[in-house]
Amino acid sequence: MVSSPKLLLVNSDEKIREELSSFISSTANFEVFEASDGRSAITILKEVDVVCIISDLFLTEFDGLRLARLVRAGGLKCRNATPFIMVPSPRCEHIEDSIVRSFGVDHWIPLQEYQQLGPLLESFNSSLSLQRNANASVLVIAKIESSTEVINGLFVYPDVDTAYSLESGLKGWESQRHELIVLDLALDESVACLFEFVKSVVSTDPFQPILALVDSATEELITDLMLDGVSYCLKKPFSAEQLINGCHSAFNDSYTNLKHQERLLMGKDRESYQRSEPTSGNESLAVLNSLLTSVIALDDEGRIVFNNRSFLALTGLAPNEIYGRFLSDFACEVASDSQVIVKNAISILLSNRTSSYSVEFKLAEKFNQGCWIEARFSRIFRDESSSVISVSLDDISQRKQTEQQLKQLAVYDSLTGAFNRTYFENELARVVAIANQGATQHCLLYIDLDHFKVINDTKGHPQGDAILKTVAELLQSKLQKSDRLCRIAGDEFAVLLMNTELQIGELIANTLCKLIANHPFKVFDTVIKITCSIGLSVIGLEKISSQIHLQRADVALYIAKRHGRNCVHLYSETDKEGDDVKRSMEWLHTVKHAIEQDNLVLHYQPIYDVEGNQIEYYEALVRLNIDGQIVYPGDFIPALERFEDMSLLDHHVINMVIKHLCEYPQLCKAAINLSAQAFRNEDVVPFIEEKLSFYSVNPARVIFELTESASLTDLAATREMVQRISDMGCSFAIDDFGTGFSTFSYLKSLPAQTVKIDGSFIKELTHSPVDLALVKAIREVATAVGKKTVAEFVEDQETLNVLRDIKVDYAQGYHLGRPQSLEQLFSSDEVELVLALD
Repeated sequence: MVSSPKLLLVNSDEKIREELSSFISSTANFEVFEASDGRSAITILKEVDVVCIISDLFLTEFDGLRLARLVRAGGLKCRNATPFIMVPSPRCEHIEDSIVRSFGVDHWIPLQEYQQLGPLLESFNSSLSLQRNANASVLVIAKIESSTEVINGLFVYPDVDTAYSLESGLKGWESQRHELIVLDLALDESVACLFEFVKSVVSTDPFQPILALVDSATEELITDLMLDGVSYCLKKPFSAEQLINGCHSAFNDSYTNLKHQERLLMGKDRESYQRSEPTSGNESLAVLNSLLTSVIALDDEGRIVFNNRSFLALTGLAPNEIYGRFLSDFACEVASDSQVIVKNAISILLSNRTSSYSVEFKLAEKFNQGCWIEARFSRIFRDESSSVISVSLDDISQRKQTEQQLKQLAVYDSLTGAFNRTYFENELARVVAIANQGATQHCLLYIDLDHFKVINDTKGHPQGDAILKTVAELLQSKLQKSDRLCRIAGDEFAVLLMNTELQIGELIANTLCKLIANHPFKVFDTVIKITCSIGLSVIGLEKISSQIHLQRADVALYIAKRHGRNCVHLYSETDKEGDDVKRSMEWLHTVKHAIEQDNLVLHYQPIYDVEGNQIEYYEALVRLNIDGQIVYPGDFIPALERFEDMSLLDHHVINMVIKHLCEYPQLCKAAINLSAQAFRNEDVVPFIEEKLSFYSVNPARVIFELTESASLTDLAATREMVQRISDMGCSFAIDDFGTGFSTFSYLKSLPAQTVKIDGSFIKELTHSPVDLALVKAIREVATAVGKKTVAEFVEDQETLNVLRDIKVDYAQGYHLGRPQSLEQLFSSDEVELVLALD
């Protein structure tokens, strides 16, 4: 007996648990495990493979959000992608959706609206069998040269083995018992060997799904193969989507209920089948009428001679409207092949080649809506001269709908309706392979929305998602049916312009670029403008791989960004920027991936009050964690600056530092380095205000730093930004002062509280009279205009003593403290001061 799927319900209130558990049991077929707190929930998850988790937010010892994050981290009995539904109490209404999603929660349903769980749990339940199919083990039997194409098409199956002959394939299947066999008939083996292989498998396991791949040379074998036990045949050439659909069809060809129906119907004479109601003492007919599965019996001509009550309910017809009619009469005419499918199934049974057969077709019913049916036919011989065909029918409309949804998910982006990246990569490979034969020419467009992450950060993800939907609709509106629009990353799209030459491709690309730039996107009551950059690569001019085409379009995209964004750039081998762009582009992708995967880390370096012998504040320094290796900003910041994509990093660092100030009270005050691009971005100040408010952090604990050279780029814009930051309550510092050595009057132009003297003057301070004089001058002028000074790169006690003598206010450097993570900084209650007291 198949056990029910298991569900974990976590809530500290016993009455709420009872109410929810009762509702779940009445709605869907789940075995419910209950936990009253986070710790007991973890104990269950370590022992039980649950398929769904429903939890309150506030739990004792371990809250719901942390529980969700633990599930996503893996290491438990359940999958890390297990659906997690938060059903919080009313006091949690203020929690933002973006915060919840960041912890891996899939659905947020307020307790007072828990009835919404019903359809959600039903959809989970109906898709479990399909999910199991997607995790099935697969054996591919094909030639070496064609096996790669087949394996690439089976991208949804994680466990795929290969064999290159029928003999090795049979041995592999007998040892592993794969749940699906994909058999390419284009093997260098005889037809007799092919049939012998199928018979060997089916004789061992009659229910083994087998998908046969046929071409023009072998398609005449289809009928005989299916009679011998092949579940489904797929004709070449095929797309990845068609291959996956073929696998689903092979799985669905199941005979698991046939033997049961045979036992029920065996031994009954023809007259007993003609009764639509059971008579007293006829226990077998009573059992048939109690089944939810519809059961009918057909004579040798395919006419209905018996039906149980479930079939009446399924069709909505009376017994006298059914008896004596052909089963094919009930096949839906709208589905044009349904009648043919039913007639063929009966013909195959009557040909004596097999005793059982299974098909899916659409059944007409009284109100002409139609429903999808899985029909399992079995021929039962009463004696040598007479037989009856039993048919059991189940309504699979819900499963068909779920299958369609899963097929959509396999190739479509659920948000925008465009094709997804998996489909794009397979389709690009197919298109390039055809183009490399010299027959066609196509264009590949790589589209990136400019500064879109800023919109997500400032306006919220729901608004960002709405904009992405609109962008996809706009792009699709200018494409032909044969073209392919794909969403390949958060704010990145790709377009395959089929059978399109360069001149037309450039025209379309520029049209799309202008279309986005001219469209008024509405966010709440505000209209905002969005632009995009497009890289263009031509497919078919030379024989290269799909991966190289994608790289070329990517390079062209980032050159378009460097040329000011909101434009189109055609890739050319003559681009002098190409190699440099490729290297910078790799770093840019690395940083974006690090942010997405939460691999961006911050180290904090203390800045000391020279006279007070104590830490005044800390400077936040960004690092990348790549495969356990720390990468420093000098390696990746130039790439971001080159493509003017620093806003991505600025926003992420601002959010991280303010969050750390909230979580670590010991972090008295922190300095954040801003890029020059931040001072041209109107969204930065509102973003800072939003994060300070969200994390309830006092603005006085935040210092923003900008280098002297960057601040001079646009002095008016810098002055305005600094004033707005100061009005907010935050402090501001000029970093690396003295590198360009602007006039001292510049210090009066900005309302900065602190001047950081560039480390190049501090390194030789004890040996260079010139550097000493310059540092003294900077300190004196800064003091005169009311600003504090900070000396960077203090690496020995002698330098620190000189700084104290000339009255520099603060010092920073390895001699005083190296940059460390917060865990390292605050691992103990005491912080050792290395400042010399004498």
